[in-house]
Amino acid sequence: MEIAGNVAVVTGASRGIGRAIAVALAQAGVDVVCTARSTEAHPHKVLAGTIEETTRRVQALGRRAVAIPVDVSKEEEVEAMARRVLAEFGRVDILVNNAAVAAPGSFLEVPVRRWDLVLNVNLRGAFLCARAFLPSMMERGSGRIVNVSSYAAHTEGFWGLAYGVSKAAMERLTTGLAAELASSGIAVNALQIERYVGTEGFVYLTPDDDHSAWEKPETVGEALVWLASREPSFTGQVLNLAAIEEARAAT
Repeated sequence: MEIAGNVAVVTGASRGIGRAIAVALAQAGVDVVCTARSTEAHPHKVLAGTIEETTRRVQALGRRAVAIPVDVSKEEEVEAMARRVLAEFGRVDILVNNAAVAAPGSFLEVPVRRWDLVLNVNLRGAFLCARAFLPSMMERGSGRIVNVSSYAAHTEGFWGLAYGVSKAAMERLTTGLAAELASSGIAVNALQIERYVGTEGFVYLTPDDDHSAWEKPETVGEALVWLASREPSFTGQVLNLAAIEEARAAT
C-alpha cells in the first residue's frame, strides 16, 4: 500500500529506534510528527537526542515535520498533541507507538513507582495515543497503528519483568484492537524486536558489552515501514524482524 504523502505520528522519536522510524518513514515520503519528552529546552540528563533534532532530519529529506513534547502517560498531554496534529495536518494515517522505558533489576528490587512508570509509558501511552487518533481514523475509514514490542514479552532478559509484562500486554492490545476494528479499514499490528539494537540507551546501560554485532536502529525503521505499508486486511499480526525480512525477500 502506497504511503507517500501520508502523515505519521511517532512517539519516543528523540533518539534510537524512534528516530530511525521517523527517518525511514520520511524516506518513504511520509510527513512525520515527532513526539517525546526530550527536547532542546529539556534534554535528557544523560542521553543525547531531542525531537527537534529528529525533526530536522525529516525536513532534510524534504518532508514536513513538527516536534511536539509529550509525556504519553498523561492523558491531557496526549489529547492536546492530537488536537494540534489534526488541526495542523488534517489527519493522521499512521500511528507508531514506540515510546518506552524499562526497569532493570529483579522483581523485588524494582520500586513500585518504577513499575508504575514502565506500565504507564509503555502500555497506557499506547492506549491513550490510539484512543486519541482512532476517532479521526474511523471517520475517514482508514489508518494504521503499529505498536513496537519486544522479545521480552515472552522471555526473561536484561530489561526486567515490568518491561516484559508491558510488552506482552501491548501485543494483546494489538490483537484485541485489530479484532474490534476488523471492518473499519484500520489495521493494527505489532513489530516485535527480537534482537539487541544499538540504541543510545541500550549501549549506555551495557558499557561492558561488545556492541559491534548488534542490530542498527535503521533495520527496525525499514521493517516498520514495510509493516505500515500493508493493506488494511493485513491486521492483528505480531511479527518480528526475521519474519519481516523473510516476507520482504519473498516479494
